[in-house]
Amino acid sequence: MKIRPLRDHVLIEPLKEEKKKGGIILPDTVEKDRPEKGRVLAVGPGKTDQNGKRIAMEVKKGDIVLFTKYGPNEIKVEDKKSGKEVEYLIAKEEDILAVIE
Repeated sequence: MKIRPLRDHVLIEPLKEEKKKGGIILPDTVEKDRPEKGRVLAVGPGKTDQNGKRIAMEVKKGDIVLFTKYGPNEIKVEDKKSGKEVEYLIAKEEDILAVIE
């Protein structure tokens, strides 16, 4: 299955971060509300303004981005090769906080 985002939406593959042990104990709420990281797999063509002019997207395929944890919508797609369910995220460009360079 091929997924093509519309308007200002972005298809993101979430990247799992390794958790390092440290001496600081943080409450669960801190962990849940922090930004997440992912790789952009596809981008829509961009929004249109009031005059009908297309506004270009600031992110592109291959970018590693930080985004708000609860901003994107989760989708699950069955991978044809492995038969396993794969999780992707679809986010609006405004939910992306930064591009990691």
